[in-house]
Amino acid sequence: MPWLDKLAADSNFTIDYIQNTSAIDEGFLKKYQLFIQLDFPPYAWGEKAEKAFIDYIENGRGGWVGLHHASLLGEFDGYPMWEWYFHFMGDIRFTNYIADFAKATVQVEDSGHPVMKNIPKSFTIQKDEWYTYDRSPRSNVHVIANVDETSYTPDSKIKMGDHPVIWSNEHYKASNIYIFMGHSPDLFENSVYTTLLRNSIFWAASK
Repeated sequence: MPWLDKLAADSNFTIDYIQNTSAIDEGFLKKYQLFIQLDFPPYAWGEKAEKAFIDYIENGRGGWVGLHHASLLGEFDGYPMWEWYFHFMGDIRFTNYIADFAKATVQVEDSGHPVMKNIPKSFTIQKDEWYTYDRSPRSNVHVIANVDETSYTPDSKIKMGDHPVIWSNEHYKASNIYIFMGHSPDLFENSVYTTLLRNSIFWAASK
């Protein structure tokens, strides 16, 4: 939040924060060019919020940037899977994660994508949880970067093979980008990560 507040001040835009989805409806979302799902899971939203968000994404009323927990798809805390969102994220279901963290190398696949401006072909993330899913979303989304599972330090048995970590679902009108990395505040000491996030925000917010 401090990083976002500074970006907003430096770039002349305003940002509002919510801690739950109770305020979300069509009128609420109409005020915003971009919805940043900072670290909020895709369940327990409520029917009103879900309906408004679906309209926002399907009709391109604004952009979306999702981080980390935004792909925590499955049945959690007694809530069912949100089927629409399941498809939005590429038909994946969360299966496991590296609970004690690992350092890893992220490999860029689409250097020409606007969110990858001034990003090297590969970069290091010092620590994250590295979710695995029941399948790769690759056949349903445009993969922008993947994690090299052989680079995990320390090594982990929690792997999935083809492992995208940044992607966009081009089947929807809204400019959208999912960035898995987002658990640790240490990421904001990584200039590559902050460049990626800044690029993503401005790309997704532009119509």
